Amino acid sequence: MLKLNALVAGSTGYICVQLIKLLVKHKNVNIKYLCGNTSVGKKISSFERSLSSKKLPKIVKFDKKYLDHVDVIFTALPNGEAQDISKFLRKNNVLIDIAADFRLEKSSEYSKWYKQKHRAVNNIKKSIYSLPEITGNKIKKFNIIGCPGCYPTSILIPLIPLLKKKLIKIKNIIIDSKSGYSGAGRSVHKKYKNKNLYESLSAYGVGFHRHNSEIEQELKKYNKNIEFDFTPHLTPMFRGILSTIYIDLNKNSSQLKIIKELKKFYKKYNFIKIQRKNKLISTNDVINTNRCNISVCKSKNKNKLIILSSIDNLIKGGAGQAIQNLNIRFNFPEATGI
Repeated sequence: MLKLNALVAGSTGYICVQLIKLLVKHKNVNIKYLCGNTSVGKKISSFERSLSSKKLPKIVKFDKKYLDHVDVIFTALPNGEAQDISKFLRKNNVLIDIAADFRLEKSSEYSKWYKQKHRAVNNIKKSIYSLPEITGNKIKKFNIIGCPGCYPTSILIPLIPLLKKKLIKIKNIIIDSKSGYSGAGRSVHKKYKNKNLYESLSAYGVGFHRHNSEIEQELKKYNKNIEFDFTPHLTPMFRGILSTIYIDLNKNSSQLKIIKELKKFYKKYNFIKIQRKNKLISTNDVINTNRCNISVCKSKNKNKLIILSSIDNLIKGGAGQAIQNLNIRFNFPEATGI
């Protein structure tokens, strides 16, 4: 049985802690190194008690020499750091980045949205943006894999099949997304120290959130004239995302046709669940799973529909999706470990 040695960089963040919790159950993965900066010398169980019974290495500072001893590198690091690591990859290394370093296909777009130059421009062409249900086996040709952001995951999964079949209008798409505060990382407690994080709802990045860039990049592959507005909100819950998407129907379309198309498109994908029409869904239904739940609801306005899409931001929007990409890349059953 093929057993991969893995390195996890940024191991104490919310997403990587979730990643480690899943990897210890993955029969084809052995965690060789856990890397961090301020946490060097500590055990990962200091950040997640449930891992105290697992035999895991102590956290060390990343060194490129470790790449000689691993097959796969998972990174969830500050912007630019996965780019630096990508310069030292060996031929047998596969880099799976859960952060934003390899999500955008143009370095100019990365500079525009992330306010810094891309430090591994030559590696952008060697990478692939991989939403597993859309990318499929194309991923097998790449050793640098950029995982989608959590908000885009919840948005692109319902919209791409509908744009592909021209069932919805390309203008006036309104996306209202709400996330648990874990999506903002451990530093969220410092940022919102005086803002009553646990009892308030906050809009942020209005009009110009960075995830606009990858949503636009991917949707424009199906129509270059696509127009949408996306507003994210931080909610007083730890995990989960609910995206509410308002769409206008094309003349040949209907609620029934849209539900049928989504079911047909995702028929072979066990992680995507299309609900019965008008069903009210919640984040509670997907917490601690790699699922995306989608419900297509009527609007009081003719020729409009409201699509609800929910995921666990730490799993389907992060660690679970990264493992799903790993499984496809290495020919493991897609649900292994998740």
